[in-house]
Amino acid sequence: MSPDVLVVGGGIGGLANALALTRTGLQVRLLERAAEFGEVGAGLQIAPNCTRILESWGLLDRVLELGVRPEALVMRDALDGSLLTRLDLADARSRYGSPYVVIHRSDLHATLLDACRDAGVDLVTGVQVSGYEPLDDGAAVLHEAGRETAPVVLAADGLTSLARGLLSDDEPVSSAYVAYRGAIPAEQVASMDVSMSEVVVYVGPHCHFVQYPLRRGEVFNQVAVFRSSKALAGREDWGTPDELDAAFAGTCAQVRAGLPLMWRDRRWRMFDREPLDTWVRGRLALTGDAAHPPLQYLAQGAVMAMEDAWVLATHVGDQVAAGTLDWDAALAAYEAVRTGHCRRVQTTARAWGELWHLTGADRLWRNEVLRARDVHDYAFVDWLYGPTALTPDQEPPMFTPIPRGTAVPSRGKLAG
Repeated sequence: MSPDVLVVGGGIGGLANALALTRTGLQVRLLERAAEFGEVGAGLQIAPNCTRILESWGLLDRVLELGVRPEALVMRDALDGSLLTRLDLADARSRYGSPYVVIHRSDLHATLLDACRDAGVDLVTGVQVSGYEPLDDGAAVLHEAGRETAPVVLAADGLTSLARGLLSDDEPVSSAYVAYRGAIPAEQVASMDVSMSEVVVYVGPHCHFVQYPLRRGEVFNQVAVFRSSKALAGREDWGTPDELDAAFAGTCAQVRAGLPLMWRDRRWRMFDREPLDTWVRGRLALTGDAAHPPLQYLAQGAVMAMEDAWVLATHVGDQVAAGTLDWDAALAAYEAVRTGHCRRVQTTARAWGELWHLTGADRLWRNEVLRARDVHDYAFVDWLYGPTALTPDQEPPMFTPIPRGTAVPSRGKLAG
């Protein structure tokens, strides 16, 4: 059957869009370049702004079964290990009406893939898309087997999206930061000073270290991120293990104890792209990282991709239920809702990265501000976790750190 929508890319964003649109009654075909579906990586954090979407798709129970509901988000100083601030996630669940979950990326991907199969998505592997072509009444996808057309094409083709080239001539932006990851059996850290009930991030000079449990507490996930001097210098041998060890040499015992457990045979450069105000050209639309790849500091990359899917499908579903489908109006509404919010996430993530990695006197200022924060102050996440994340209007001002040199208030907070 000829599809109503072609989705290019079988990652989390592509599967989420295919599932959400199929649930509205449309026929969706998804094209994936790999021979088999799969996902590479370790842990993902899914905040309340996304778990409520998973619940609406009937997938939250499965995600909770596979993942972990941490008790708190905790931030510590990487040099001395001291507590800086925390967010009580039970309290946050009451506030936002949905839980915070951590899950292995492959488990979330498999959950979405199974749901797509059950829903009847036409899942096609081994298709390498080589180009896109906007048409008057739809869009075309070009690949080695020929040319496919549909009333709408969604490009979920990631950071290096081919489709994005039709809307912008920008390139991925390197932060010169490198990530090492490692998801290991929990028994390997049983004798270490780690938390099996919290997401803990140690923030330090030009580095940070994240730890949290996965798979019902059977797996322990770690992420080590640092600024690579070799990457800054434009060298090809960036982020080598010797740089990893040197970057964390002065950190506290808890961090240094976790470093030998990282996967040392693979590493990732940290890229984002400049926010883009236009995601739609005719009936071709960007989604997920093709539209808004962020740095990782707000843990919103996969979340934003699923938000994209929910927003577009909501506008489409409303029209289908009314007996009419105006794709141009649906895509315009999708772009109006999502571009402003995702711009804010991308720019705030950059600002948080700078805040996490401060050095010298600036680090001491940051620590003082964070320690002064009231633990019941949600100003810095209400805009992110609350339902306004999916609306185009009435968002508070963009994140701006407190100017250096100002007195820290007794109930200090970082602007949302």
